[in-house]
Amino acid sequence: MTEPSDHRTLHLSIAGRVQGVGYRESLRAEALRLCVRGWVRNRRDGTVEAVAQGPAEAVDALIAWARRGPPAARVAQIDVRPACGEADRPYAGFERLPSG
Repeated sequence: MTEPSDHRTLHLSIAGRVQGVGYRESLRAEALRLCVRGWVRNRRDGTVEAVAQGPAEAVDALIAWARRGPPAARVAQIDVRPACGEADRPYAGFERLPSG
């Protein structure tokens, strides 16, 4: 399955003070508001990881939000790259996965 040209699937890695501040749930809520599909989870190294899939404009808006995060978060760095292999998997919603 390939994505329509106006859709994209991107992998995000967010570093900074992003765990224990409601970042995952806030990102999930924003993704649902924007109709972006995918998932989010904490990583053992203290970062938050996510895959965002949907219309390019909505995914870009989610990335812009992710650069700020919720009020208690302090995003130091965000790495955005194509989500290799994830584009072939259509997501039904936006899940909060167990830490990995």
